[in-house]
Order: sequence, then C-alpha cells, then structure tokens
Amino acid sequence: MKVTILLAMLVSAVLSSDSGHHEEPSHELSLVKFGALCSGNPTNRKRGCDAKGCGAYGAKRTHGTHKGLDIVCNDGATVYAPFDVKLNGKAMPYGNPSALQKLINDGVNLSGGGLCFKLFYVKPDSYRGSLKKGQRIGTLHPMQKVYRGITSHTHVQMCDRSDPTKFF
Repeated sequence: MKVTILLAMLVSAVLSSDSGHHEEPSHELSLVKFGALCSGNPTNRKRGCDAKGCGAYGAKRTHGTHKGLDIVCNDGATVYAPFDVKLNGKAMPYGNPSALQKLINDGVNLSGGGLCFKLFYVKPDSYRGSLKKGQRIGTLHPMQKVYRGITSHTHVQMCDRSDPTKFF
C-alpha cells in the first residue's frame, strides 16, 4: 500500500513538472556540418593569422577573446546557406561602429539543423525567410576597404557564443 502511494506521488510529480514546453534540440546533440559558405572556398578554409589577428575561436583580442570562427571569403563573393536555414533578422558585429566599420556592419541571424548562429560581414539579399542548402544568402561586404591586408572572411558566431569549430 505504501509503495503504491509513493509510486502515485512520484508519477504525479513527474507529470506536473512537464509544462508542455519542449526546448529546441541543443546544438551539442546536433550532427549537422556546415556546407560551403562562400564561392571560391568549397572546403570552408578557416582564416589563420594575419596582420590584423587570428580567426580561430578563442583567439586573443584587444578586448577579450574571439567568440566566433572566421571562414575565408573574398570581398564580393557569394555567401551560401550551409544547410537548410531560416533567416531570423539582422545581426550587426559592431555596437558603436566607426565610419569605416559602418561599411561592413551587417549580417544575418540564422537557425537550422538544431543550431542558432550569426554570419557577420554579409549583405544578405533578405533578412527574413527560408533557404535550402546551397542557396544564395547574399554577398560578402568589402572588408579590404575597412581592414586593409586582413584575410577577408565571414565570421560565424553561435548565438550562445560557444565554439562553432566542431560543425566544420
């Protein structure tokens, strides 16, 4: 009798704790891999180090560490959807951009494959909608006009600022 009452209380507690809210899959569990992001870089070659810094996640910066991964992309190159994605609005890398930074202060918030991420330095054709893998997102802004000598790139940043490297 005591076991039956205890079991009934346990089942009731479990059922009442489920509010019907089910979270999106964690990107930790996602098996998705990024397809080619930029024309001219079918293997998603990562930006190494150049005169302006390094493109790896966690690289040292003047104000902390790099919270994204830089994928080589030529100025004006076409940027593609790496897998089926939803475009979720504008993303801007700089909160208070200089006059030159305003030329590239653009990007897009995306989700798909259980991931939430941003692409910076991209002029998207649209900030809203859905795209299939390989469809055009837009073009890379002219990074050389702002950071002469940098390896031009798109910056991939997870919404939670975790390391995106494992998805490449």
